[in-house]
Amino acid sequence: MFGKLLILLCALALAVGLAARSSNGAGPKRTYVVRPGDTLWTVAQQMYSGDPREGVWELEQRNHLASATIVPGEKLLVP
Repeated sequence: MFGKLLILLCALALAVGLAARSSNGAGPKRTYVVRPGDTLWTVAQQMYSGDPREGVWELEQRNHLASATIVPGEKLLVP
């Protein structure tokens, strides 16, 4: 009896974990096409509420950017 209960609890914990993981960054992924004159800072100001520094960091992480340089026509993943 204890074994079945333990298995049930583990399965429930796994299901909750998977549900939480799939809702991380909820919603469809969107892209932003960089325009002439755009910087990561201006994109972050447009696409993120709150501190633009956090938006810049998120853009760099989400798009695997090695530097803050972006070029017109480049597509950035945004939440």
